[in-house]
This record gives sequence, structure tokens and C-alpha cells, in this order.
Amino acid sequence: MDKSKLSAAIYTEAEIRQMVKRVAEQIEKDYAGEEVVLIGVLKGSVVFISDLMRALDLDVLLDFIVVSSYQGTKSTGVVKIIKDADIEISGKHVILVEDIVDTGLTLAYLRDLFLARKPASLAICTAFDKPDRRQVAVPVDYIGLEVPNVCVVGYGLDYEQNYRNLPYLAAYEF
Repeated sequence: MDKSKLSAAIYTEAEIRQMVKRVAEQIEKDYAGEEVVLIGVLKGSVVFISDLMRALDLDVLLDFIVVSSYQGTKSTGVVKIIKDADIEISGKHVILVEDIVDTGLTLAYLRDLFLARKPASLAICTAFDKPDRRQVAVPVDYIGLEVPNVCVVGYGLDYEQNYRNLPYLAAYEF
């Protein structure tokens, strides 16, 4: 892992902690007294969803889905489900948790997939949003922090499976 290719932190560990707290408070307000199903999109969401579920003062069920739509750093535009969620979501309040919304292609696909399963409600939550790369309009209900149109790593996001464990978010310079 070559840290010389990283910029200074775009968001520090402290700023990310504050973001998680803010997003959790928004979700608690919207779902007060309800049970929610958090479904993380792996691998990138694992750090954010772990912090988020611990910050929530709600009854939380947890599940994951594994999809693939990237080859290296480029989106292929084709979403493949590698592992589907296991929890039956019909009639439940579901929050799909992503690490970053980039093109929107993956989330648009997942949104349609989960809506077809008839949840009581479906919301989308992301740690980071990169609106300059959006190709498909997809409603995102909870946005942590906006990032510039650069390759970002850390806090669950990777470059070739490296840097996910960084507690901050940085730009990766090719």
C-alpha cells in the first residue's frame, strides 16, 4: 500500500464521526419507534454501516448484498448480484446503505429490485456522494458528505482492494 499516492484528507476521522452522528439522528427522527432493516452494499459499506448501526437508537436488523458493477476504477454499467440479501423485507422499513453514490447505476438497479419486494418503505443512505459523476437520477434520502470528482479511498472505499481501513477519506493520485 503506497500512501505517497494519497492526498491530504478530504474528510478527517473526526469529520466522518460527526457525519455518522448527523445521519443517524436524521434516521432516528424519521423512523422513531420503528424497526429498520439496514442492507449494506458490500464491500464498501461495511465500515459506514457498522458505525451507523451503533449510532442508531432504533431496533435494527442487518443484512448485506454483494454486487459487482466495476472493473478496476471504471463502472461497467452492468450490475451483477453476487450475494443477495437474506432477510424477507416485505412490509418492513428498509434502508439501503452505500459507501458512495457515483454514477447512480448500481443504486437505481438495487432500488428497483428492492421495491419489487414490497417493503413498507425504502430509503437510500450513503456515506459519500459524488454528484458530478451521476448518470442516472436516483433519490438518495440520507447523504453523509459530498466529494469531488476524484478517486477517493478510505473509510471503506478502496483502490484495487487497498486503503479501505483508513479512518479518513483521501484522494488517490494515479
